[in-house]
Amino acid sequence: MTRSPRASVNGIIWMAGAIASFIGMTVASREMAQGMSIRQVLFFRALVGLAIVAVFAHRVWPEIRQMRQFRGHLLRNIVHFIAQYFWTIGVVMLPLASVFALEFTMPIWVAVFAWALLGENISTARLLATLGGFLGVVLIVRPGMGTVDPAAGLVLLAAVGYGLSIVLVKRLSRQSSAGAIVVWMMLIQTPLGLLSALTDWQPIDWSTWPWILLAGAGALSAHFCLAQALRRLDATIIMPVDFLRVPLIAAVGYLLYDEGIDLWVVIGAGVILLSNLYALRAETRASLA
Repeated sequence: MTRSPRASVNGIIWMAGAIASFIGMTVASREMAQGMSIRQVLFFRALVGLAIVAVFAHRVWPEIRQMRQFRGHLLRNIVHFIAQYFWTIGVVMLPLASVFALEFTMPIWVAVFAWALLGENISTARLLATLGGFLGVVLIVRPGMGTVDPAAGLVLLAAVGYGLSIVLVKRLSRQSSAGAIVVWMMLIQTPLGLLSALTDWQPIDWSTWPWILLAGAGALSAHFCLAQALRRLDATIIMPVDFLRVPLIAAVGYLLYDEGIDLWVVIGAGVILLSNLYALRAETRASLA
């Protein structure tokens, strides 16, 4: 698809906003976890998101009242909530660059679940990309080269959960608007977060509130900016730009938390990126043939 130069520039700007939002949310989540449980982190992040979407929720309230696809929304948000829990554990326990690199396996799981649940075909290119993605994961976690951090496995499970969540959203979008999907996410995940947090509640220090606001606003902003970028840029451009999150978060981890930059993480992340890019381009050529 041909894009105008102005649309491409705007798309890059929206991607920059998405990257900044993802990094801000990540740092804020780690800072929050210094003074509260991870379950509280999820609750307060969702609570801020709920307060923000309440501003425009009235626009989709008639659709929400119909309770259309409620079971589907409930399933999607349970999966997404669990994935967020695993991802946040990784953010707290692993170098930030490792978390983002492992998260980039998500397109592989999207393809697998789209085949299993939506009946979409998996191309040869996507199968090769899957093998490349697993090779990248092996390079990052390096089993047999010492003790593998269990948190790396949790982040990988989070990527699987995010992939399943995306496919469930795609199925929900056949009958539900994007606004309703977002509102249902906040309506379901906020009480889920509260029930979970009450099992491990700790006193909240008022100095934590700026981080709480940044985490909640960053989570919504990241997905909004990414959606705007996808309207203006092809996926083959989005992915390498989004991949800049890995070196940028590595720099943030080095500057804020004195985290070393692991060459194997860089190599593994590069293999995952190239594998997904190969699949995207091959599938794009096939669709134009």
